[in-house]
Amino acid sequence: MRKESLEFLKELVTTPSPSGFEEKVQKICRAYVEPFVDQVYKDVHGNQFAVKNADADLRVMLAGHVDEIGLMVNNIDDKGFVSFVPVGGVDTAVLGGQRVVVHGAKGSVPGVIGRTAIHLTDADKRGKALKIHEMWIDIGAKNKKDAEKVVAVGDPITIDVGFQALRDNKIVARALDDRIGAFVIIEAMRLLAKRRVNVGLYCVTTVQEEIGLRGATTSAYGCNPHAGIAVDVGHALDYPSADPKRHAGGNVNAGPIIERGPNINPIVGRGLIGVAKAKKIPYQIAAAPRGTGTDANAMQLSRGGVATGLISIPNRYMHSPVELVSLKDVENASKLIVEWVCSLKADTSFIP
Repeated sequence: MRKESLEFLKELVTTPSPSGFEEKVQKICRAYVEPFVDQVYKDVHGNQFAVKNADADLRVMLAGHVDEIGLMVNNIDDKGFVSFVPVGGVDTAVLGGQRVVVHGAKGSVPGVIGRTAIHLTDADKRGKALKIHEMWIDIGAKNKKDAEKVVAVGDPITIDVGFQALRDNKIVARALDDRIGAFVIIEAMRLLAKRRVNVGLYCVTTVQEEIGLRGATTSAYGCNPHAGIAVDVGHALDYPSADPKRHAGGNVNAGPIIERGPNINPIVGRGLIGVAKAKKIPYQIAAAPRGTGTDANAMQLSRGGVATGLISIPNRYMHSPVELVSLKDVENASKLIVEWVCSLKADTSFIP
């Protein structure tokens, strides 16, 4: 991966942005993508659009969400300890002992998630995941009054971990679900800047996916595409306890996953597979037998319906602070989108 792209990716995945608080991330995306498109704008929801060939007859939407799971301040007790609630699908089993950042009105406030030490825990409860109300955040405050100087009920909270390169083109970070999808579509727009494109392209970094596909719902309505591709993460099934007989997914470093199922328009799905074969782009297939829990679902159901595809990046340890993906899979996902977009004509029909 070229140096500039990797630096953008590092900044993208390490900037805190719990669902509903994505402004900083969108500014980073805008700065990177703006030279490669005709216009960039945001809607009232916070979705950001990078548009090319807006006047074309055929409109195509690319979507990757920039929000992440997180926490939110729910209460501050008399001693200054902060209780919290989840934003999105948080796994409480990975929370205890984590360093966090509370994003207060006056700036970032560091803290740690506390719990009763194992020595003081009843034997029958040891080794079991705690419920979220059995943990708290300690910011070192003297008391409630001291804590309220820097944090307030409703402030968002993120886990305080960064980006790390591993062996064999793999990286690990929190929020790769789905900053890596946003990166893929923005990289595709960079690559498409030098290619002939016959359609209008709306690259949308969506918001609030983790709390109900909310950003994709409003942005798909806004740009009214004929077809679209969502890029999200999919479950990697190449770790010790994975069971590919029970779950759909793919292997890390084996190529992006092209989903098949009722959420996927057959013309779009065949088109993605066709260009992958023709351009020798590695790919994998996964079964999606119902509406997916991704932006592709909201896109497909927008207005009178959108011909939708879903590309997934194999991701180990999803919804944890140590999500892992392959840069090879990421680069090949961007290439796949570029070749698919370039294969479209102004009169392409997506009627099955």
